[in-house]
Amino acid sequence: MIETDILIIGAGPTGLFAVFEAGLLKLKCHIIDGLPQPGGQLTELYPKKPIFDIPGFPSVLAGDLVHNLMEQIKQFQPGFTLGEVAEKIEKLEDGTFIVTTNKGTEHKAKAVAIAGGLGSFEPRKPLIEDIEFYEEKGVEYFVKDPEKFRHKRIVIAGGGDSALDWSIFLADVAKEVTLIHRRNEFRGALDSVEKVQELKHAGKIHLITPAEVVGLNGSEHLESIDIDENGAHRNIKTDYFIPLFGLTPKLGPIAHWGLEIEKNAIVVNNALDYQTNIEGIYAIGDVNTYPGKLKLILCGFHEATLMCQSVYNKLNPGKKYVLKYTTVSGVDGFDGTRKEAEKAVVKAID
Repeated sequence: MIETDILIIGAGPTGLFAVFEAGLLKLKCHIIDGLPQPGGQLTELYPKKPIFDIPGFPSVLAGDLVHNLMEQIKQFQPGFTLGEVAEKIEKLEDGTFIVTTNKGTEHKAKAVAIAGGLGSFEPRKPLIEDIEFYEEKGVEYFVKDPEKFRHKRIVIAGGGDSALDWSIFLADVAKEVTLIHRRNEFRGALDSVEKVQELKHAGKIHLITPAEVVGLNGSEHLESIDIDENGAHRNIKTDYFIPLFGLTPKLGPIAHWGLEIEKNAIVVNNALDYQTNIEGIYAIGDVNTYPGKLKLILCGFHEATLMCQSVYNKLNPGKKYVLKYTTVSGVDGFDGTRKEAEKAVVKAID
């Protein structure tokens, strides 16, 4: 039985930052994640994708952000149960929780914070005949390593931020980048749309709109695609086709824990502490919903901070916590526990 103060379900950026905030309050954390390494979507889906809205970083790669968060929490020696999914939860009479994973690992916690991001996820696949045959043979749904596409011809389909951002990024990597969208208008950030237009005029991106990919060709590996452009059909030679139509999120077993769910997200009380309808269970980051919710990493950091304050107050009734800025108080135990903490986190990464 693994015992901790706060059991965090989800090792994405919000879950990792919660460890830091809890550590400042002398609260111990343990993290469960179904992936084999920390980082959530940032590690699994786009480790080399630049992120532009983290305060203090004009640009930071997703993988580097995860690395920095792991460095930041070493001092607090969090525990990790990786490669296992939180499956069952039981609330005991004393208000504590027993959470059991799909592999039978039991965790006892005084509070539970669900930071599962979008939950388990699958790419939204376009309805193209034989697309499964070309998966890993030229069809890719995620860009994990941009170097894979160096000096290659690639076609990206989609109209959101991911399609725009990767088109821009890969314009300096690939031999040829073609962006296809079924509308002339894009759903992504305006500055990204403008950047794509600039690269188009510079001859670094081929932009085809409105159009759709309707067919894939090649005997053993993808060799070309067929597109429908306003009723006219044409063929484009390519090495890779990357449809970026978003993800289909699934809460998984958490959906059956008796929590209030709305549109595949967990309803929380954002006026106080991001607690769910079950006292002692919180939901922070992209997994939750409330009026005015924004699915941004920095919002998850804010929610994690208030959640930890709430847990501290519940575990220490009548004891007033005086908030001190870390620039004044520092972070207790940083030097003394560094070596032991590094061993635990390095083990989690390995």
